[in-house]
Amino acid sequence: MIDVAVVGAGPAGLAAARSAAESGAAVTIIDENVQPGGQIWRGGAAECKSWLHEKVRLVHGARVFDAHLGFIAIECADGKVEELEYRSLILATGARERFLPFPGWTLPNVMGAGGLQALAKGAMPIAEKKVVVAGSGPLLLAVGSYLREHGAEVRLVAEQAGRSSLLRFGLALTRSPNKARQAARLRASLRGIPYQTGCWPLAAHGSEKLESVTLRRGSRTWTEPCDYLACGFGLVPNTELAALLGCRIEEGVAVDEHQRTSVPGVYSAGEATGIGGLDLSLIEGEIAGFAAAGREEDARRRFADRDSHRRFANALEKAFALRSELQKLPQDSTMICRCEDVTWGRVRACQSWREAKLQTRCGMGPCQGRVCGAALEFLLGSKAESVRPPVFPVRIGSLVRYRADEKETATDGHR
Repeated sequence: MIDVAVVGAGPAGLAAARSAAESGAAVTIIDENVQPGGQIWRGGAAECKSWLHEKVRLVHGARVFDAHLGFIAIECADGKVEELEYRSLILATGARERFLPFPGWTLPNVMGAGGLQALAKGAMPIAEKKVVVAGSGPLLLAVGSYLREHGAEVRLVAEQAGRSSLLRFGLALTRSPNKARQAARLRASLRGIPYQTGCWPLAAHGSEKLESVTLRRGSRTWTEPCDYLACGFGLVPNTELAALLGCRIEEGVAVDEHQRTSVPGVYSAGEATGIGGLDLSLIEGEIAGFAAAGREEDARRRFADRDSHRRFANALEKAFALRSELQKLPQDSTMICRCEDVTWGRVRACQSWREAKLQTRCGMGPCQGRVCGAALEFLLGSKAESVRPPVFPVRIGSLVRYRADEKETATDGHR
């Protein structure tokens, strides 16, 4: 029996694990990546070092594919299935990029902004490649800076938010000196590279792979030659596991002041509860770890700092809200669901996510709607209504063994 199980070894998960372990709890972290750090600290040993704790067991290369109150089922890297029983569970499942469909978005070398950065961190050669970075949010600057530092020719950064929104956000940054300095450093690192506000991609072009992208800014449109288009329209909380457990979902996983979800014994922290950035993720993780280990007063001491970072997160959300013009990007022939080859022409008449799923199989492929789901939420204004196991694709053999174990346990009367 684990005192505290943490799903996700990003900043929030690591902070939660350390707080819980320092409170005397036996802690296990489960993460699908080979190394801890999540998307923000991917493979960053230096960043992770201070948050790792010798009393914490790290199960890496493993995916949680099923969960019930009191236990989670994971598939390990070697295909072995484990059922882990816990007293408290902290969901630090992070977020993923939001992709919005437009003509040509499925061409090779059109990819998520964070996705291209991750590939570059994984040693994919990017030097001397022409890159257009487009979409929305501070991630665009971070990606552009990283790619330039590693030799890419960043042609421009296209931010869909307007200049007036960003100016208001800049004023909000003055109340957060550290974040203002971070933003200034990022802009300085991109000196000489055009940062176009109120600008977004209309279409990507190429015969076998990406060759250029057409952009709009105001009444002007032009085509920019490029080898890669790094495109992401903000982040979407990963709430599938929380939904499977029955937790209330709002903009993210709904939590109280101690990061408790609506399900007893289940907590959530970080981007899964709403997009707020690194500092907020760390503080929420600490609060969740203390609370899950029964040290609620220690958690309470972090409330004021969390509230401050949440105000920044609210300003961030307002500044980079997606403009309505982006809803007009897909054409009838534009692919919406890449897994099931479903076009916009087939789903645009649907009144809900459920209807689109039933009529077209949209969202029923390997990604289980993780890509098209967020796009349709923006385009149709309708959210996915249900989550079923397995939350992630797993081996057939793993499912067979898992179901066999379930039946055996049920026969023994233990569950």
